Amino acid sequence: MTDQAHGAESDIPGKPTAASRTTLSHIMTHNDTNLLGTVHGGVIMKLVDDAAGAVAGRHSGGPAVTASMDEMAFLEPVRVGDLVHVKAQVNWVGRTSMEVGVRVLAERWNESTPAQQVGSAYLVFAAVDADGKPRTVPPVIPETDRDRRRYQEAQIRRQHRLARRRAIKELRAQPLSPNPGPSA
Repeated sequence: MTDQAHGAESDIPGKPTAASRTTLSHIMTHNDTNLLGTVHGGVIMKLVDDAAGAVAGRHSGGPAVTASMDEMAFLEPVRVGDLVHVKAQVNWVGRTSMEVGVRVLAERWNESTPAQQVGSAYLVFAAVDADGKPRTVPPVIPETDRDRRRYQEAQIRRQHRLARRRAIKELRAQPLSPNPGPSA
C-alpha cells in the first residue's frame, strides 16, 4: 500500500467511476444468522468483500486481492428475509492499489418500502498478476461531484492509513520498556 496516486503521468488510460460500479444482491436466510437471530456481521462482511473484489477486478482488468478493510460500520441489524444490496465503486486509485467504497442496504423481501442503509465500509485492493506480484492499475476518473468528493475523502483515508502504519513501525522499532504494572 505504498504506491503513489497517478494521474496524467500514467500510460494506462483512465476508467470512469461508473465503468466498474456494481451491486450485489442477496436474500438473507436462517443459515446467515448469529445467536441473536439477526444476520451475522461476518456474512455481511463477506458480501462486502465479494462486491468490492468484483469492482476492483473490473477496474483493474484482472485479479485484485483484499489488502485491508477499514471503517466497517454496522448501522442497523439485518434480519432473515431481508434482501440485502451491496453497492460498490472505486473511490481512488494509486499505482497498484485501489480504495473501494461500499454501501450496504436492506429491504424486506415482501414489502415495497424503500431500502435502508444498514452498513458501509472502505476496502483497499491490490491488483496482482498471475504470479501474485503487484501490477499497475488504470487511473479512476471521477464523473460527478459526489465521485470527486469520494476521491478526496479516499486520499485523506489513505494518508491516515500510511501515518498509522509508520507510527506502528516506529513504535515496534523501539526497545520494549519493562511494564511498571498498574498505576495506583
